[in-house]
Amino acid sequence: MRHKGGSGGDSEQRRVRTKLRRFLQRRPTLQSVKEKGYIRGLDVDGIYRVSGNLAVIQRLRHKADHEDQLDLEDGQWEEIHVITGALKLFLRELPEPLFPFSCFDKFIAAIQVQDYSLRVSYMKDLVRSLPLPNHDTMELLFKHLRRVVDHKESNRMSVQSVSIVFGPTLLRPQTESSNMTVHMVFQSQIVELMLNEFQTVFSQS
Repeated sequence: MRHKGGSGGDSEQRRVRTKLRRFLQRRPTLQSVKEKGYIRGLDVDGIYRVSGNLAVIQRLRHKADHEDQLDLEDGQWEEIHVITGALKLFLRELPEPLFPFSCFDKFIAAIQVQDYSLRVSYMKDLVRSLPLPNHDTMELLFKHLRRVVDHKESNRMSVQSVSIVFGPTLLRPQTESSNMTVHMVFQSQIVELMLNEFQTVFSQS
């Protein structure tokens, strides 16, 4: 799916995609975030819900933006909530969210389809139509979040809890409206469905 719009919009979208590509090219950094979670973070109570120290998070974000090699084993990043907070901050600060603005209404419509099988099918089609940098980042992120949910007995982060945290971060309209409260419900439901149906939504078949 290609975005349409004026030259200014196209330029902005290219900038977003460039930033996502850069993020993916540094996949070892994101992989390190995941591995660190696998090693000692997935069982931490409230992972992704509890906020880390904002000053340290900002420092980590700055280093991630300006350094090719980021050592997440450095003691200053010891607290898992700092690492997860930096990841959430990166996603929130994208000029265009991981779910592109042009797809917002389509995802909102898809989540309201009454037949569950059709709902999942529409969601899969929409995800497959995303620009490759968005799709690949999304797949990597949701795979990690599935791991988080698998440890819900210890971290108390159920599918619903993770969806509430990430829904508004990953998916939002370009212009806020009076439907914001309703949209927040749908945003969480979209993330929830994609977590529950991860294998189907991201399968290649």
